[in-house]
Amino acid sequence: MHTLQNVAMLVTLSLLLCGQTLFSQADQERRPIQFSGQVFTEIDEELRPVPFVNIAVKGTSRGTFSDYEGFFSIVAREGETVVFSALGFEVVEYEVPMDLWSDHYTIFQLMTRDTILLPETVIYPWPSRKYFDIEFLAMDVSNELKRRASENLSEEALARLRQDLPADGGEATNLYFRQQSQSYYHQGQFRPMNILNPMAWKDFIEAWREGRFRRQSE
Repeated sequence: MHTLQNVAMLVTLSLLLCGQTLFSQADQERRPIQFSGQVFTEIDEELRPVPFVNIAVKGTSRGTFSDYEGFFSIVAREGETVVFSALGFEVVEYEVPMDLWSDHYTIFQLMTRDTILLPETVIYPWPSRKYFDIEFLAMDVSNELKRRASENLSEEALARLRQDLPADGGEATNLYFRQQSQSYYHQGQFRPMNILNPMAWKDFIEAWREGRFRRQSE
């Protein structure tokens, strides 16, 4: 009896090992493919690239992501499934065809937006408008608070804030683009000299009269 059990266990173990060997051989027979392409989406009836899309080979640890223009490139085997996922888009799966005639394969993948509608949420510091009216009418606006508000909203205070506060992203970007546009305007030729510019002379005379150069030297 024990002999029959041992024989059955050996046969089962042999079948498992043979199946694993055949599976590994079949996996090795599938050629690696340079799988590349570009990811698009439709906006206002126009195709536009989708940047930073997560691209992974299903069931493996291989993956990459698309660049700013939607281009990507990854190594995949024939028959493997490539998964495209991005925030705000539906997940797309693409199976690499078998028996390709080349080791390079290119696609243009279209992704559909995943629209999620959330209900509008309005946050108030008071439970209702009634409590706001009560608090507003009970607020004591003293002369000291009025004086502080006038000082904070004066032209001198606002000018000091505009001078001391750093530029935000939008302002810095606009300044950079203006500088680039100005440099491209005179590209390939000599930049004109302001000594012949009447507006430059006007600014110089006004600055000299106001004593701006004297304050800078001090």
